[in-house]
Amino acid sequence: MAGISSDVIRGYNDTMILYLIWEKPSYGYEISKQIKVMSEEKYIIKETTLYSAFTRLEKNGYIEAFEDFSSGKRRTYYRITDMGRAYYREKCEEWNLTQDVVGKFIMKGDLSYGSN
Repeated sequence: MAGISSDVIRGYNDTMILYLIWEKPSYGYEISKQIKVMSEEKYIIKETTLYSAFTRLEKNGYIEAFEDFSSGKRRTYYRITDMGRAYYREKCEEWNLTQDVVGKFIMKGDLSYGSN
């Protein structure tokens, strides 16, 4: 089975990131590692994609970045804002609607439809 197309998942990178920092702030490497583990390695987010998402989310006021040195080295952590929580909820509603619509066109079981 092929991996998940980046085109398909692109619109939900922000949602995954916001989910992962909902409870507590985190930093880039840890977030990418969590995405890999939670997706059972079916999706591995590229570093450029991750940091582009951080930039976009911060610009839109959905996350805040801050520096932390407690691990002995400088790390940039990200925390979700109230606007980010509202955006996350909107994206979850959108996902449910998307699943409902697209699900009507996805065959369950026998995938021989249209083959000779």
